[in-house]
Amino acid sequence: MITVIWDTWLKPGAEEEGLRLTRQVWSDMKSFDGYISHQIFIDQDAPGHIIALAKWQNRADADAVREQYQNAETIRQLTPLLARPRNRWITYEDQAS
Repeated sequence: MITVIWDTWLKPGAEEEGLRLTRQVWSDMKSFDGYISHQIFIDQDAPGHIIALAKWQNRADADAVREQYQNAETIRQLTPLLARPRNRWITYEDQAS
């Protein structure tokens, strides 16, 4: 299992719509193979900063869905609201700790 971390920064004034679209993205992910779960975190000091943690069966599934979904209507609506491109990290949990 892996955790994919998405770091999103929205333009000022786009926080509400950006959060709505981010929620829609993750709702859509539930229908894809390999998806396990997700959590969305909103920065209390910067409401336009959203971090999503998504658990996937493996990286191949996460990468395949990213490729399939990158031109989805929700992403087309979200992209103009971004203050900068979203960052993505692929991680695994350290089992020694």
